Amino acid sequence: MQKITPFLWFNDKAEEAMNFYVSLFKNSKVMSVSRYGEEAPGAPGKVMSVTFQLEGQEFFALNGGPHYSFTPAISLFVSCETQEEVDELWEKLSEGGEKDRCGWLKDKYGLSWQIIPTALGELLGDKDPEKAGRVMQAMLQMSKIDIQALKQAYANG
Repeated sequence: MQKITPFLWFNDKAEEAMNFYVSLFKNSKVMSVSRYGEEAPGAPGKVMSVTFQLEGQEFFALNGGPHYSFTPAISLFVSCETQEEVDELWEKLSEGGEKDRCGWLKDKYGLSWQIIPTALGELLGDKDPEKAGRVMQAMLQMSKIDIQALKQAYANG
C-alpha cells in the first residue's frame, strides 16, 4: 500500500473522471468503486468513492458534493518522453477544459495538469546559463511544450 495517496474531491463525477483518466494512461487500472448504502448520506447505490492507479500511482476520489473545487494551486505533473506523448495527452486532457501556458491545462473536471517533456528539465538544467536561459525564454512563449522548438532555442545562440 502506498503511504501517501492523492485524494481528489469531485462534486459527482468521480467514477466518470476515473474511467477517463485510466483510459489515457497505459499502466493504469480501476481498483475499487464504493457506493452509498441505505444508512449513508448519499442516495443509496450512487457512487461514493473510487480508487484507481495511473502509471502505478494510486488515487482516491470522492463524490463529496459541491463544497470544494480544484484550483491550479495543485496539479498533476506528467513526465513525457516523446512529443507524441505530449501531443496526445495535451489534446485528450484539455478537451472540454482549458489550455494554459507552459504545459499547464485544466481538464473537463477542473483538475490541473502539467504535461511536460523530460527534455525540458534536461535542457533547463544545462550548466551553460545562456543555453538554459534561451530554453526558458522559449518555454515561456509556449502553451503545449514543443521539444523541437526547445532544442532549437538551446542550440541557436
